[in-house]
Amino acid sequence: MRLTSRLQGAEHHVTIPRHKDLRVGTLASILSDMAAYLGREREAVAEELFGR
Repeated sequence: MRLTSRLQGAEHHVTIPRHKDLRVGTLASILSDMAAYLGREREAVAEELFGR
């Protein structure tokens, strides 16, 4: 699945596998990519998404 964001002015694409379960490393990579795009820490993005 490919998600597109335009929040920061330019398009940013993130590809997420359509598996029932994601490996921990895959999820960490997706979170890192999103955090870099948003200019935030990975932990802050995870907190916002998952309420950790």
